[in-house]
Amino acid sequence: MIKLDNIKMPLDHSREDLYEKVCNILKKEPEEWYIYKKAVDARKKTDICFVYSVVIKVPKEDILIRRLENAKIFTEEVFNYPTLKKKLDKRPVVIGSGPAGTFAALCLAKAGARPLIIERGKKVSQRTKDVDNFFLGGKLNSNSNVQFGEGGAGTFSDGKLNTGTSSPYLRNVLNEYVNMGAPCEIKIDAKPHIGTDILKVVAENFRKEIASCGGEYLFESKVSEIEIKDGRIEAVYAPDKIEVSGVILAIGHSARDTFSMLKSHGVNIIQKPFSVGLRIEHPQSLINKAQFGKMANHPALPAADYKLSDECYTFCMCPGGYVVAAASEEDKIVTNGMSFSGRDGENANSALLVNVGAEDFGSEDALAGVWFQQDIESKAF
Repeated sequence: MIKLDNIKMPLDHSREDLYEKVCNILKKEPEEWYIYKKAVDARKKTDICFVYSVVIKVPKEDILIRRLENAKIFTEEVFNYPTLKKKLDKRPVVIGSGPAGTFAALCLAKAGARPLIIERGKKVSQRTKDVDNFFLGGKLNSNSNVQFGEGGAGTFSDGKLNTGTSSPYLRNVLNEYVNMGAPCEIKIDAKPHIGTDILKVVAENFRKEIASCGGEYLFESKVSEIEIKDGRIEAVYAPDKIEVSGVILAIGHSARDTFSMLKSHGVNIIQKPFSVGLRIEHPQSLINKAQFGKMANHPALPAADYKLSDECYTFCMCPGGYVVAAASEEDKIVTNGMSFSGRDGENANSALLVNVGAEDFGSEDALAGVWFQQDIESKAF
């Protein structure tokens, strides 16, 4: 197989137009072909276009490679789930059902390990009711909110799936999201995005798939204690004792009580620099105009995004999205950005952040960063 990069197409084009362009480049029809990546090139406001990478199969690839400037040999990474070499006498436990916990559980389930997934929050359908109630001014449920519950914090976020890494597992992650109900476009978009409305369905489908492979979920069950012997976890309490073959902690950044519990058992925890800031919001039409100029309203173009990087920087920019209340503790204010699959809200928003580290926390304690967060959130409240 060969990958052809940097194929530019006008905004008003069809799949047939792209195929014709590929044939013109090759000077023949390929035996097979598919789109590998698609991006918007808006560097020239007067010549905004789409840029494609396509994978093709043709005879005599070595000759073609020498002739074409933007062509290279391509081998699709294939990920095969591992299988158990021997049956486990006790079940492995995954704590947390966000993206990390979900994929850990999926790997274990497909390997035949029958994982037990423990989640302090509720199933996504019930969790949504608690979140909606809180957004409308109701009482915060400290275990079922934007941070905690099936699907993790990402379920009520922008649903972006781009990363700066080049892991061979990335394609498998995207394939699994599509298998669970995400749109096929995420496999080719340079900046793939799902959106909260679809992520809710995807989270449920992941649970059903994991359960069909022998996994089991305990919702509304918080791990309050662990039992350590000879340097390994023998059991967890949620609240009843559960003997385990091993534990994967996929608890996110808001399970502060779990951090404290782990510290009390002498688990090695170190301070980590992170970022704090606020959410800025502005009309999406303003961002579209800044990025796309006179083409801002073209129906083929997505809602525009942006990135700022200086002494302060932006993160989790949500085109056509919403600023949401994301607290997980009483008397605290936390905000996040969320968008639906259409990204058709009136406004855009982004986190505007600065880096903080040990010198800002005022203590060498492992949990000083958590206290620093809680202090800011309390003052904001």
